[in-house]
Amino acid sequence: MNEDEMPVGIGRPPTNGKQAGTKLLWIGIWLAFMSAPVKDLADGNHTPWATALGTLGLLVFVGSYLVLVFRHTSKALDPFRVRAALAFLGTLAVLLSLTFGTPWLVLFVYVSVSVGATLPMRTARWLIPAVTAVLVAIGLTGDHPREIITALVFPALLGGFAMSGVRQMIRTTIQLREARATVAQLAANEERLRLARDLHDLLGHSLSLITLKSELAGRMLPEHPEQAAAQVADIEQVSRQALVDVRSAVTGYRRPTLPGELAGARTALAAAGVTADVPAEAPEDLPEKVEEALAWALREAVTNVVRHSGAGRCTVTVAPRQTLDGRVLELTVADDGRGSAGTLRGNGLTGMAERLATVDGTLTTRATEPRSGKGFTTVLSVPLESGLGSRE
Repeated sequence: MNEDEMPVGIGRPPTNGKQAGTKLLWIGIWLAFMSAPVKDLADGNHTPWATALGTLGLLVFVGSYLVLVFRHTSKALDPFRVRAALAFLGTLAVLLSLTFGTPWLVLFVYVSVSVGATLPMRTARWLIPAVTAVLVAIGLTGDHPREIITALVFPALLGGFAMSGVRQMIRTTIQLREARATVAQLAANEERLRLARDLHDLLGHSLSLITLKSELAGRMLPEHPEQAAAQVADIEQVSRQALVDVRSAVTGYRRPTLPGELAGARTALAAAGVTADVPAEAPEDLPEKVEEALAWALREAVTNVVRHSGAGRCTVTVAPRQTLDGRVLELTVADDGRGSAGTLRGNGLTGMAERLATVDGTLTTRATEPRSGKGFTTVLSVPLESGLGSRE
């Protein structure tokens, strides 16, 4: 799935033209209720000048509504501009309703929705009923059918308060996303501190010893070259051991772990809008090579689900199983997407199979729903007898 095809996340502004068009479509789809004033203009119930002015007023109203809701849900606008835009929409709705009659009362529904979409709940909870009250007042002052007024009151109230709920949900989603980013940053900082402490513990003594022996060799060099050479040999030995320790530490940090990849799978699937059913814990005491192979394969399988499957749900299971060849640890990644046609069948699966082969593991794939051929399931199996309980 490329960047242009990715959906716009809740509370996340569009990053390209296609996403912006999609978001505008979802906002503008509710303009279908504008059919009443459009029909009023098309039926020729007014003079040509009145029809032209009404068309212009309706276009200005719709444009202002779309700009206000779209821009505010993409990026919060200045409160003064929001209130000015709402006042303009309300005034335009009053003028058009008083001028053109009953079909134009529907504009107040959009004013109410705009209030709910842009203002805090403490303000919207009284302003939405106020807008509805103006709708009723204008409807009662003129010769308007009472059933139309009654039919518009409920959408105005419901639409306004529903948009307030959506606005609150968007704000909560943004706060959760920011909190998750903060937690990730704190975890990364803690990992850096831990690496710094480990490197200090590994290299502190070695570097101090190298410095001390270097100074000693320097003092011995003019008069005692044999002793200086011995010190240099010690320096070489200490530095080689320090290099081995650093490489071992860095290799440990780079090695993926199964618990880490399970947590990463939950995050990646949630970010892609896929409902994730992923276990919180992984089996303990797995040999390092087995765990590393499973971790890399799990990462690749989840990446395939996110990028290529178009799935709405993905389930990951990790459990031992008895087979004819003995006990195996079976890791399954199953989605409800497009099936094998929507899954990368090239280097991704080949690489997984090659990694598993290094620990005598196997990779099998099948349709999640065999009868319909829908979905794709990847099964990763490694034998448990080859070292379970003893770390390599």
